Amino acid sequence: MRAGLATFALAALMTGAPARAEVLQFADLSGWETDDHRAALTSFLETCDLIDGADWRPLCNLAADAAASDRTARQFFELFFRPVVIGTPPALFTGYYEPEFDGSTVRTPRFTYPLYSRPPELRDGVQYLSRAAIEGGALRGRGLEIAWLDDPVDVYFLQVQGSGRIRMPDGRTLRVGYAGRNGFEYRSVGQEMVRRGTHRMDQVSAQEIAAYVRAGASDLLSINPSYVFFREVDVPAEKGPIGAMTRSITPMRSVAIDPAFTPLGAPVWIDKQGANPIRSLMVAQDTGGAIKGAQRADIFYGTGPAAGDAAGTVKDGGRMVVLLPIDRAYAMLDGL
Repeated sequence: MRAGLATFALAALMTGAPARAEVLQFADLSGWETDDHRAALTSFLETCDLIDGADWRPLCNLAADAAASDRTARQFFELFFRPVVIGTPPALFTGYYEPEFDGSTVRTPRFTYPLYSRPPELRDGVQYLSRAAIEGGALRGRGLEIAWLDDPVDVYFLQVQGSGRIRMPDGRTLRVGYAGRNGFEYRSVGQEMVRRGTHRMDQVSAQEIAAYVRAGASDLLSINPSYVFFREVDVPAEKGPIGAMTRSITPMRSVAIDPAFTPLGAPVWIDKQGANPIRSLMVAQDTGGAIKGAQRADIFYGTGPAAGDAAGTVKDGGRMVVLLPIDRAYAMLDGL
């Protein structure tokens, strides 16, 4: 059977309902030949030793030598991988970033909204206190506060992003990362704005949500019962935040995906449409509570306000293609 013509039920990479998949050739990836393959390979090397599966290990061993130039990096991907479309496009691409906010490690008249560390009794997958209960003071007085911010909207968006940098009054920067959540399903504030009829879906962005809530709709944040806890992380200033694979992620080379469909650590070709198209090889190094489905990815745009402005407006279609080791890609056909 010719590659590029096979469509089949995919079971090996997922735990949910069957998805469809199609094996392509690299010539089918528009923009492949002009991408910076060496930059993608550098990002891949950050986490390749953590990928599950014996067929990945020899590729990781070869990857370091292939990073010598863009030519050898491109040859590495073309020799040892095949592009696979999992699920049915169009994809949904969004963006995320690492925020930077002013804050304090102690409560002050200005900084009054806490970021909490993970409570010791919290159990993954088990519902804990809701957002409303926590914000109502259920954890107050237990010494779980990592830092304090001056805006509840900033606290909320730090939870949505899952990591951030907090600038202290003495000039020090505290970096925080995801430590767990309260077990409640994420509920979209943007979708609630559409449901209430105050906005159309094409009007909803991170910037618009923040502005609307600050203008008097603070009750909107409470419709999302999911609550995220943080931990202090020791990461060099020049490195990105820690992703789901416990390593730093790379701006415009890392994406958050649904690991039920896409293996964590796998190279992923992003063909994003919209006002600012992207055709680039990235790496699936993160996950997110709102990232569900085979054709769903959240692109990491970097750190700070400019990255936030860029990420906050992304809501585009296109196609996501996973690069899998050759044997793994074609082994799917054996089940037909």
